[in-house]
Amino acid sequence: MRSRPPGPELFGTVTQRRFWHGCRHRTGRSGGPDLATVGNAVPELPDVEALRRYVAAHATGRTIERVEAPGADVIRNTTPQGLGRALKGRRFSEPDRHGKWLLARTDGSTVVMHFGMTGTLVWADDGAARDDHDHVIFRCDRGELRFNLTRKFGGVWLASDEREVGDVTGGLGPDALDLGRDDLADLLEDRRGMLKSALMDQQLVAGIGNIVADEVLWHACLHPRTAVGDLGEDDLDRLYEAMRIVLTESIDEGHVPRRDGWLTHARDIEDAACARCDAPIEHGRVASRSTYWCPRCQPRP
Repeated sequence: MRSRPPGPELFGTVTQRRFWHGCRHRTGRSGGPDLATVGNAVPELPDVEALRRYVAAHATGRTIERVEAPGADVIRNTTPQGLGRALKGRRFSEPDRHGKWLLARTDGSTVVMHFGMTGTLVWADDGAARDDHDHVIFRCDRGELRFNLTRKFGGVWLASDEREVGDVTGGLGPDALDLGRDDLADLLEDRRGMLKSALMDQQLVAGIGNIVADEVLWHACLHPRTAVGDLGEDDLDRLYEAMRIVLTESIDEGHVPRRDGWLTHARDIEDAACARCDAPIEHGRVASRSTYWCPRCQPRP
């Protein structure tokens, strides 16, 4: 399981400039980061990695005194009573992450969490007011960890061993941060269909969602509808480097950041222009998902 990724390549470094040099079209325009978040709340790999670090900082070493479940229906494969019995007296250990799944380890069972479209975790001190969407609460010594979910598309599972963890997570592919360039090429070698669909297939590569996929493809100057079978070696080089840049820099921010020099600056903005070439950003549906791309930097195949 992935713990901490390599340090990020900073925006505007030689790596970034050399990377853009491989695009089919480029101009000298670039921009520095602004730290506003993108207007989406859907947790992707960078968000879940931030939550993993949050749990590590606040809960590791804490003893679970009891489990409360005001929203019992988000507990997917056991009952609130069963979850409480399995965890009472157990101590949180260092958490793991695989793709978009958080594995809250204890010295016994593992609590497997998926955050759906709106989930998060909150560490609260004793006596702090609770939110209506705090559906599962792990009451510990000197505080509590709260699983908060506005729209109940995620959930909490209990796994007694690694086999059960695998049963819950459902045959995930390798974590996107664990891939080398050749690993990515091997995974895509026999793949058919559009590139964006492949990147978002969690059984192929775990962790890439809609926002990250769009950003990676924009950085790599590849159209979302590019056929995987049409990728050349240079395309694969750019795709891999883009994936590393977007993921590591986003993890450093704790989310996919809105930056003037990224595609994210154009999301949810009418008549936005490409940060690289000033062409109007196009928006449509690809792989049944809302998708943004630059028609000049990412020409349709």
